[in-house]
Amino acid sequence: MAVNIEHIDKSFGAQQVLKDVTLEIPEGQVLGLLGPNGAGKSTLMKILIGLWKADSGSVQVPERIGYLPENNPLYEEMYVVEYLQFMAEMTGIQPSAISSQTDDLIERVGLTPERHKHIRELSKGYRQRVGLAQALLGDPQLLILDEPTTGLDPNQLVEIRALIRSLGKDRTVILSTHIMQEVREMCDRVVILDHGQIKADQPINEIKDLEQLFIDSTHGRI
Repeated sequence: MAVNIEHIDKSFGAQQVLKDVTLEIPEGQVLGLLGPNGAGKSTLMKILIGLWKADSGSVQVPERIGYLPENNPLYEEMYVVEYLQFMAEMTGIQPSAISSQTDDLIERVGLTPERHKHIRELSKGYRQRVGLAQALLGDPQLLILDEPTTGLDPNQLVEIRALIRSLGKDRTVILSTHIMQEVREMCDRVVILDHGQIKADQPINEIKDLEQLFIDSTHGRI
């Protein structure tokens, strides 16, 4: 199912954070959401997942949405498999399907050797994999990832980028990041937000210089 966002506005007090945002994201596309601090990226994502309501406009999203927030909150004292089974139960997955689904996800995100470790024992890269596995519980049609590679070392970056790219083959993915290399390597399309407005919206393969496009769209803001 495609994501349709039409004429979204959002303000907090006197500050307008989103202004007439309109987007259509087809199923199976990985969209990179770029913008300087305060551009409105996090606000837009929170509206998409239903945490906040827009002041005006409309949003149509799939029924099943997976979300990986930037800080990736985890219960560190739980074992990996225990945590994912617990979160599967909280997600409403049928008890008879919990074990098989969590086992499949553990294998898919490369956590099999770590499945019986406490989360607190894991590296940053493996913690991100736990967060991705949690976001994939229930087989969401839309996956929203907020800065999913922050703090990873170069080897972990390569692995997580490849994993995210593979996830976009059978679902819609929105990737919010400030790292342009991530967008070039993982995304089919980039949308640049600044001051709550869409300043650019182009397929990656049509962009010759993403850094220059960003500078031109945001007047050099970071």
